[in-house]
Amino acid sequence: MSSCDHNCSSCGQNCGERDKESLLAPAHPQSNVKKIIAVVSGKGGVGKSLVTTLLATQMNKDGFKTAILDADITGPSIPTAFGVTERISGNDMGMLPAVSKKGISMMSVNLLLERATDPIIWRGVIIANTVKQFWSDTAWGDVDYMFVDMPPGTGDVPLTVFQSLPISGIIVVTSPQELVSMIVEKAVNMADMMNIPILALVENMSYFECGGCGKRHKIFGDSHIEEIAKKHGIKHIFQIPINPEIAKAVDSGTIEDFENDYFKDAKTLL
Repeated sequence: MSSCDHNCSSCGQNCGERDKESLLAPAHPQSNVKKIIAVVSGKGGVGKSLVTTLLATQMNKDGFKTAILDADITGPSIPTAFGVTERISGNDMGMLPAVSKKGISMMSVNLLLERATDPIIWRGVIIANTVKQFWSDTAWGDVDYMFVDMPPGTGDVPLTVFQSLPISGIIVVTSPQELVSMIVEKAVNMADMMNIPILALVENMSYFECGGCGKRHKIFGDSHIEEIAKKHGIKHIFQIPINPEIAKAVDSGTIEDFENDYFKDAKTLL
């Protein structure tokens, strides 16, 4: 409508603008989240959850109040990386996020289960609604940066997150193999279709640096990250090497103590 002032709360008309706005799920009354960054990939196994944890810990070290919403409902791994095992608590106002030893708030389905090894055998619509509840029914408090660890691919949950949460931008994770890079472009194209800015590309397992000779060995082949970035006009690129110490820190629940500078410049683009 030509006379539309985009103030849907004071309008009784049904139009495209109203439909678009209605898809956003309301935040909890006790939540004040400034920016939401979704971490995505076109397929599993490329280190998306690792990138989420490293970004969150880096921003936390930089002095920002940081949170993680674990949207990978059937494959949740965030609590394990931080050594968080206590179950989620709540009150009359809703759920309260778990907090890591250094102050990162998190919500994950594994923190709601009696046993972390219990499988989540749910249909897609239930999984998608669970993610929305993690956003709307959790009292997150004041958060500067919330990172959403997305499930792989471009299915129900990514679509729900992109439509229901006020996403500020996404970070796409890939690995050097050409096949993986092709699949990751699907995630990039989905973000373009949803009009969500792509903040950076992250190439995990980019190389292995030999402690003896100091040379970098490309275990999974040549990188294609620059080609993808150039093709889609993405200005920021990060590369994470194969480092056994990372796996050791994740497995022991001490990722917050792992010293690295992989995302030292992240605050300049987020």
